[in-house]
Amino acid sequence: MPTFVRIVTDMSLLALGLNHHTAPIAVRERAVIDENNLQHALKNLKSVAEVREAAIVSTCNRTEIYCGLHGDDPSPVSNWMHEFLNMREEQFLPHLFAHHDRQAVQHLMRVCSGLDSLVLGEPQILGQIKQAYRDANEIGAVGSQLTPLFQTAFSVAKQVRTDTNIGSSPVSVAFAAVTLAKQIFADLSQHQALMIGAGDTTTLAARHLASNGIGHIHIANRTVSHAEALAESLNGTAYGLEALAQALEKADIIISSTGAPLPLLGKGAVEAAMKARRYRPLLIVDIAVPRDVEAQVSDIDGVFLYTVDDLNNVVDEGRQNRLAAAEQAEQIVKHQVELFMQRMRALGATDTIRSYREQVQQTQSSLLEKSRKQLRAGQDPEAVMEQLAHSMANKLMHTPTKKMRQAAEQGDNDLLNAAKSLFDLDKPDS
Repeated sequence: MPTFVRIVTDMSLLALGLNHHTAPIAVRERAVIDENNLQHALKNLKSVAEVREAAIVSTCNRTEIYCGLHGDDPSPVSNWMHEFLNMREEQFLPHLFAHHDRQAVQHLMRVCSGLDSLVLGEPQILGQIKQAYRDANEIGAVGSQLTPLFQTAFSVAKQVRTDTNIGSSPVSVAFAAVTLAKQIFADLSQHQALMIGAGDTTTLAARHLASNGIGHIHIANRTVSHAEALAESLNGTAYGLEALAQALEKADIIISSTGAPLPLLGKGAVEAAMKARRYRPLLIVDIAVPRDVEAQVSDIDGVFLYTVDDLNNVVDEGRQNRLAAAEQAEQIVKHQVELFMQRMRALGATDTIRSYREQVQQTQSSLLEKSRKQLRAGQDPEAVMEQLAHSMANKLMHTPTKKMRQAAEQGDNDLLNAAKSLFDLDKPDS
């Protein structure tokens, strides 16, 4: 079997770009094509003569172009990319990758399935690629090559999510905190959360809680404007740290991560809050170093206190679980790549079969018309039929026999063996 098979006789699939595997962040930042400029970029790319179809995926971790090309030379696309991004070749080319046909199909399926992500199994990339496909489809930039490729990749990603646990184990502290909350409180919609701090980790945890249907989110932060900005994006409520006692009484889940040098929550404050909330269970996740919550808080009945060390153990276990799931996912992708290539080869054969049938039908029509003229001229019907059969056989055999003679002269045994298989010449006489 050849290394790759052309999907259409003069066309190829190409995946070209750079990502967190091939380029440092300084290069990736330069390569981002923002959503306001994406359709302009697509239209500009489609103006390249060799580009038949195109879609562009651009995120903080990758800028990748998927193309249906005339021919198999990636340089027109790479030239377009560095010119459009206004980057010098020496800045750009060392970080570029290019995958053709089978490898391009496999790459897209792995990316959609979260197997190529910085965080193994993360689901956000699938939504980003679906949006990239919608953007390309909206302006007619995708067609008979890329549409089945993207649709199949989306289906494979769904199968990976369904048949493996690649997305279920926590691999970040924020994700682990929310996983704990879901274990303690079965229905998050009936509970409220308090985020103390508005940094990256608490922001990510807050978004995880929101996506899991938390009833309401409160944000407490030293800089109130930062709390207000995050609260507004989550339809939550913002507080300054001076109002922390008021916020404590409302929360069933507290996630804290600040840069405070001393604990913000002492045993007395939490005891008072527990009394005000009638001792309903309270989960506190302290992911700050140094700690935001006094260790003695864990002695209070009804309080579940976890520190960053506790969560790191959960995260380490989650990474191992995802690695095991990734092995299963890679097998799914490998199988689906082969099925997709088989379907595409079948489509290529359909075009060849159609052309061959049309050629035979044209020959048939031409010879039949000649025979009808002979019959109308009064020639012997049996002689006309014999001549028709002889002419039809000669017409059908002419090109194949010519090609086989040329193959024999040139020592092309592959073509001769293919001809034997095609015309079933190896079959023993019955």
